[in-house]
Amino acid sequence: MSLGDIWAIMCRRWYFMVPLTLLSLFAGGYLYRTIPVSYESQSSVTLLDSTAVADLAPTFGNPISNAGGSLVVTADVLIRTLQSSDSAKELHSRGVTDRYTVGFAPEADSPLLTLGVTGTDRAKVLRETTTLTNFTAEQLKALQAASKVPAKYSVQAAPVVLPQTPVSQSKARYQNIAMVLIVGMVSAFLLSILAEGVAVVRRRGRATAGYVPRRHRVKPPERAPRGLLVRKLDATTILSGYLVLAFFVPSNLTLPALGGVGTPANVFALLGLLWYLATWLGGRIRPAQGTRLPRVAMCLLAVAVLLSYLADASRESSHEEVLGADRGLIGLGVWVALVVLASAGIQERDRLETLMRRLVVLGTVVALIGYYDFFAATNIADSIHIPGLQSSTAGISAMDRGSFTRPRSTTAHPLEFGGMLAILVPFAVHQAFDPVRRHAGALRRWAPVAIMAGALPLTVSRTSIIGAAIVILVMVPRWKPARRWAAIGIILGSVAGFKVIIPGLIGTITNLFATFFAGSDSSTQARTVKYSAIVPYLDEHPWFGRGFGTFTPDLYFFTDNQYMLTLAEMGIVGLVALLALFVTGIHTGGAVRRLARTESDRELGQAFLASALVALVISATFDALSFPMYAGMFFLTLGAGGSYLGFIRREAAEAAAAAAAAADAAVPVPAPRKASEAQVPQLAESR
Repeated sequence: MSLGDIWAIMCRRWYFMVPLTLLSLFAGGYLYRTIPVSYESQSSVTLLDSTAVADLAPTFGNPISNAGGSLVVTADVLIRTLQSSDSAKELHSRGVTDRYTVGFAPEADSPLLTLGVTGTDRAKVLRETTTLTNFTAEQLKALQAASKVPAKYSVQAAPVVLPQTPVSQSKARYQNIAMVLIVGMVSAFLLSILAEGVAVVRRRGRATAGYVPRRHRVKPPERAPRGLLVRKLDATTILSGYLVLAFFVPSNLTLPALGGVGTPANVFALLGLLWYLATWLGGRIRPAQGTRLPRVAMCLLAVAVLLSYLADASRESSHEEVLGADRGLIGLGVWVALVVLASAGIQERDRLETLMRRLVVLGTVVALIGYYDFFAATNIADSIHIPGLQSSTAGISAMDRGSFTRPRSTTAHPLEFGGMLAILVPFAVHQAFDPVRRHAGALRRWAPVAIMAGALPLTVSRTSIIGAAIVILVMVPRWKPARRWAAIGIILGSVAGFKVIIPGLIGTITNLFATFFAGSDSSTQARTVKYSAIVPYLDEHPWFGRGFGTFTPDLYFFTDNQYMLTLAEMGIVGLVALLALFVTGIHTGGAVRRLARTESDRELGQAFLASALVALVISATFDALSFPMYAGMFFLTLGAGGSYLGFIRREAAEAAAAAAAAADAAVPVPAPRKASEAQVPQLAESR
């Protein structure tokens, strides 16, 4: 269905579009007039240790200041005290009736606290911020007095930033207005498409009965479609547009009203889902046969997310957690769009192969940007600014490990960069070996493999190396001996080449794994310590979790493990749904390999299997689905695997039917006997 067809449907069903659009505009205007503007004031306080801690504190020293060490522990105790219900009651009695927040300052590794108050009265907000700042110092003194801390060991709270003039916070206001407008217009659109679909079904029924409406009896001469609006769209075109936006617009640039999930690529994917619904309800497209499995797995995940959303609504969650849960629903819609478009929307195998080639080519370009980041020791994504978009996170400085800068290209983190390339490399290898592309030449076929695989060790992360190792262990043993030994030689030669071209890189990576197995790696220890911290949250909501998208680092901490994060947010049900996704990808790859009739298709199934296994394993090394580009590539390849499986199944069924027909044709048919010969036994019997 083209854009012109959609516009024609909206014009024909104006009785849905016009009233609902006007109603949503009136509702948005009402919210604009009735929702007051909120104001926020902030102040900053730092903790200063006493000069007496230069000497070791005796047993009667300050037990909460962690004397001789960092005051971060003290700051954490103070934050928890200020967030308690007793402190809230005391502040309320002092006139702080608006919502207040207390936490560590962003990107701070010191005991620097940020205090904030949000309300609708600007003057009152400023007074409340001053009261909160003074109360913080009083609480610190009270904590130390309760522990009988000598005065010379007392920690002091020193204001660094005095209460600031309140500034207007209109983001939440405009988010509510945008939500009302979007819901109204999407409802009008879907109702129009549904009405058109019902009309199409009725016309088909009447045509079957022999009735032809008067306006369809004389058809005007057909003209070739011209222009962008009348050019038919398909799922491959829409997904290609998504890939361009996902790869080349940095992940941190988002639409102001949608937060971290409002990347242009995600918004485009949601529009693509609306296009598919319009085409499907209008009777222009039907889901391809044999592609249901990825969509069933997504239904399980959607049920788990919705149950966790209800669990979040049933508890006393903060405003930030509610917004996080809403963003989680938007992210779920994006993932559903990618799986549906890739598995059910692509009707021709040539178009699916075109999409996979574009995926590999665009991934190669992103890898090349990573090379620039590595050798130039910079982040090129930080220099990209697009009007109308804002950064959803603070600027990320170049990350170093050893003496090397870890590239991230246009992704949000080096781990996302390495993980994304690891799930794309198997498809690059398959396309390089594909006999259909022999005419392309060795350089065009093998350049993506060399570029993406070579970028993996540049991230200087265990995640990338583990992903590369899984790809090798899954794909190489299935090859013929000549190809297998050649691949092993190339891999060993590449390692030697890295040692010569980039001295110290292989040693740094080797040291990462050595410290990991020795149990002396600080990064691994910091992650494993957090695993036990998840247990209290899991005990509170073991089955459905606290709510998908609510366990954010700003409110809690980084889990650095997708499985732990899923347990905290969606509970045991969510973890089962997540594992079902990975198992679906693995099963899809194995089924394609098993049913394939050509060697190229068998290698394609092995590529899908390797990609799914990479996603399964490296999800334990970082919170994978929190990164939009990696998550998008995972769900797109999951849907593409289901689509390939559908094509392979239909081809196998057609081949089996053709073989059965040929076998029936080969059975000899006895020649009919003559009439006289047929009557002889009857005559003899009658005698």
